[in-house]
Amino acid sequence: MQMTFTLAGTEVSFDIAHCTVAGWTGRDAAAIQHHIDELAEIGVKPPSSVPLYYRTASGMVTQQDAIEVVGKGTSGEIEPFLIANDGVLYLGLASDHTDRELEAHSVALSKQICEKPVASEIWRFDEVKDHIEQIEMRSWVQEKDGDDWVLYQEGTIASIRPLIDLIDGSGLMSTSDKGKASVMLCGTLGAKGGVRPARRFKMALHDPVLDRTIEHAYDIKELPEIA
Repeated sequence: MQMTFTLAGTEVSFDIAHCTVAGWTGRDAAAIQHHIDELAEIGVKPPSSVPLYYRTASGMVTQQDAIEVVGKGTSGEIEPFLIANDGVLYLGLASDHTDRELEAHSVALSKQICEKPVASEIWRFDEVKDHIEQIEMRSWVQEKDGDDWVLYQEGTIASIRPLIDLIDGSGLMSTSDKGKASVMLCGTLGAKGGVRPARRFKMALHDPVLDRTIEHAYDIKELPEIA
């Protein structure tokens, strides 16, 4: 699947052939348990190991400003987004939008069923690797049309396992060759007020050292759930 991103003001294209969603990637054991408990409240079973790497269809990655979902039980979550292409790494921003009702049955299936919105801008990983853990992550939700934006998630990449460890554990680099790119969503932060659906989702990745920000927002359009 061909996708085009903006890199330092220039358009670059990738032929994305592999997509992985890394789960349960919190560095702090207490924070991981908080997220496990948070999801347990909506019926999600605990993971078999930590972290886990879920394969999803590469075609689920989208830069559109709206996604369509079935029913009212889905929600987004901000995540660092890595692209590996011909031995080069890039950092971007994504939302692991997930069907929470299906997640109670199968986390793997819940990851597969919803599109994964990503921002159209990326940075070279080499430019940020020395201060990667200072990079800030924030998301906001608009729960109903006309509501104010509410801060939903906030933290830094330091809250997540070192990205290099996730790259090694997932085999991200080994699946990107012969002109094909691999991408990975790298885990998230706990939600303020608990995991919940929203009408709109907005997210930002801010680099305080180089003073730049990647942003993306999208609408969630609910399709009727027909029995």
